[in-house]
Amino acid sequence: MDQPARLLEGNLVPEADPDDARELLNYRKAFDFVSEYLASGDPITEGLVREIHKRLVEGVRGGSAAPGQYRKIQNDVVNSSTGETIYTPPPAHNVPIMMAELVDFLSSEAETHPVLVSGIAQFQLVNIHPFLDGNGRTSRLLSSLYLYRAGYDFKRLFTISEYYDRDRPAFYRAIQGVRETGVDMTGWLEFYVDGLSTQLAEVRERSEQAIRKDVIVKQHNLSDRQTLALPHILVHGRMSIQDFERLSSRVRRRTLQRDLKAMVGKGLIVEKASGPTDP
Repeated sequence: MDQPARLLEGNLVPEADPDDARELLNYRKAFDFVSEYLASGDPITEGLVREIHKRLVEGVRGGSAAPGQYRKIQNDVVNSSTGETIYTPPPAHNVPIMMAELVDFLSSEAETHPVLVSGIAQFQLVNIHPFLDGNGRTSRLLSSLYLYRAGYDFKRLFTISEYYDRDRPAFYRAIQGVRETGVDMTGWLEFYVDGLSTQLAEVRERSEQAIRKDVIVKQHNLSDRQTLALPHILVHGRMSIQDFERLSSRVRRRTLQRDLKAMVGKGLIVEKASGPTDP
């Protein structure tokens, strides 16, 4: 997590894989583009989807992903460990037709709940596999864009990818299950909605912690170091002096102990034998 944080702050991270670093920065660029596009009120178009893809894959892995261009050849989804072909997408000549149908579906005044529409859009783009690479990332940004346009303002606090990354095999099983059941999307949509619900609950919890932290900092006039310690205490329910030292590098232990003692004096934490705990 340290490397992405440094990259997003504009710092060089020479030990990181250059393509991984570029992909992360591209994802932020594409997400910023999606956020700005919302203000225009323009509909979702094929041109928009291609522009999202272009921003995601530009300059990555030798430019082999043909940024913003539909594939012109047949490709396969392959298990990177076994080399087994998992899925063969539609022929390349069907891609423009299927993508036109997808954006028409997203622009229609459907009675289907927008959360379900966004899940269908994510699956269908992956299923069409219109690009040589970057289809998964494009599909997730497309579904997020649809939700934003439907009034789900997440303040850019999360991406559904975080949920998928916790159990990639479950994600792939949910996708593949649609293809194995005659394009019955029930299982996939249940997985998608569960992921969205889980992420939103976690965002709410983190937001409440942030608000609580701000209130405590202002109410008790905490120092910068004490403010740095507070989120750790709120999340873990305790903090040892060793934890505080890791957060406050190059600060003497005696100084940090005084900071914690002062927080004990304010009634924010209590001191136990192993160190101050329990906010």
